[in-house]
Amino acid sequence: MKTKATAGIAAGIVLVLGSGCSSANKPTNENFTNTLNAYYQDHNDCLFPHGHTFPYEVAPGAAAKEDKKEMDSLTDAGMLTRLEDRDMHVDRYTLNAAGNRFAPRFCYGHRQVTGIESFTPPAPHNGFTETTVTYHYAMMDVPMWANTDEVKVAFPQVGKSLGATPTDQATLATVGAGWQVPQ
Repeated sequence: MKTKATAGIAAGIVLVLGSGCSSANKPTNENFTNTLNAYYQDHNDCLFPHGHTFPYEVAPGAAAKEDKKEMDSLTDAGMLTRLEDRDMHVDRYTLNAAGNRFAPRFCYGHRQVTGIESFTPPAPHNGFTETTVTYHYAMMDVPMWANTDEVKVAFPQVGKSLGATPTDQATLATVGAGWQVPQ
């Protein structure tokens, strides 16, 4: 008789403790979408996450080919002015009035998660419970210059982000206070 009573009490404790867990800690598409949207509301996607110092100089040569392509695309989009210094053999890019509004990082909007495609089973990692979420998103508040073909080609991430159905992954973690994007 005692074993049945003990088992009943144990089951009751498990039920109470289980129901006491916050629903924000559950690995659901809704929780992941809410967490990611809250995060991206304050975290824009930018061409230069750490910023660029202007004026910016690009010397000719194969090593600078990508730099020149990127800077020329921003020039074509109306953000920069290019001056070719023939004596020093460099192209010097300076900000114009429009470019000053977006420099030094040139942010081009923020993500709005539109759906969760999948997530890995939550598992302990470095003291947290973590999962990797694959999601679909749309870019919000995109400035006109970012939508130019030149910028999309020079910065492939912009082209991907502004495509029809972009996807990405993010690691989310929880320690019992809901899911978060680790910083």
